[in-house]
Amino acid sequence: MTFEGLAYTHTPHDRAGSRRDDPDWVGTQLARPDAQIIPIWRNRCLIRAGRPVVLDGRDGAAVRTAASQTVLLGLDEAAPVFAVDVGGQDEEAVLSMANAEGSADLRSLAALSPHSLTATLAYARGLLYWHRHARFCGSCGSATRSAQAGHVRQCTGPDCARQLFPRIEPAVIVLVEAPGPEPRCLLARHRGAGPDGFALIAGFVEVGESLEGAVRREVAEEAGVKIGSVAYRASQGWPFPAGLMVGFGAQAVDDSIAVDGSELVEARWFSRAEVRERLAGGPGSGPVDSIGGHLLREWAAR
Repeated sequence: MTFEGLAYTHTPHDRAGSRRDDPDWVGTQLARPDAQIIPIWRNRCLIRAGRPVVLDGRDGAAVRTAASQTVLLGLDEAAPVFAVDVGGQDEEAVLSMANAEGSADLRSLAALSPHSLTATLAYARGLLYWHRHARFCGSCGSATRSAQAGHVRQCTGPDCARQLFPRIEPAVIVLVEAPGPEPRCLLARHRGAGPDGFALIAGFVEVGESLEGAVRREVAEEAGVKIGSVAYRASQGWPFPAGLMVGFGAQAVDDSIAVDGSELVEARWFSRAEVRERLAGGPGSGPVDSIGGHLLREWAAR
């Protein structure tokens, strides 16, 4: 099994990095009738007939005017693709402007939409989320303004002028295998999960550590399992709200477990047959859009 089908990962765009700092060129692209306009309302996609709404330049004029932020996502076969934040408007008004029937969380649409579209929507959602949370400079407190077609924010402070770039929060997720001849993998139940809510261990990367170091630390801290070898498997854009998920496989030194009782309430080794049974049953397969589910299904299929 490959990881080519990961959701939110393969955006089809030329991101126009060499041209988006030209406001005249960006303005020309925005005025094109074949421009694609993606409206995002409070982190939600607008939908029509169960599908995400993407407007052309003419139909998108009203939402462009109502938007608090417009960003250029890139060029899709030469046609420009923009995202607009209409979260400051009443939902009914936005639906009317876009001729939409409702709004939906992107993750609920992932299994029903092409991967290229969900990747584009995730890109739009993540970039607009960053703009809403970077309106002021962290160094001097002055207001910031959008620049480079929405890919930079510039501090307006007269003695600062700091540039802010979109924030990404890297995290690791790992499928840990037990030593010995019998294939077994480690699944854990996090605090707040249901009685059968076992999943892979994941956590954020801390300052000054490598990705592999984060794998070893998270598994040791939460499950008390010492890790030997660590191998990169795949990564996934995860803008919920600003993540990058990096997937690994790892080998445990021994099969002892000592959960921390804080993050985790339970962890144990599952045989391949048990994992296959969980996958067949549905709830144990993990979210269809997440790299965790892919790692688990790939291991079970070996």
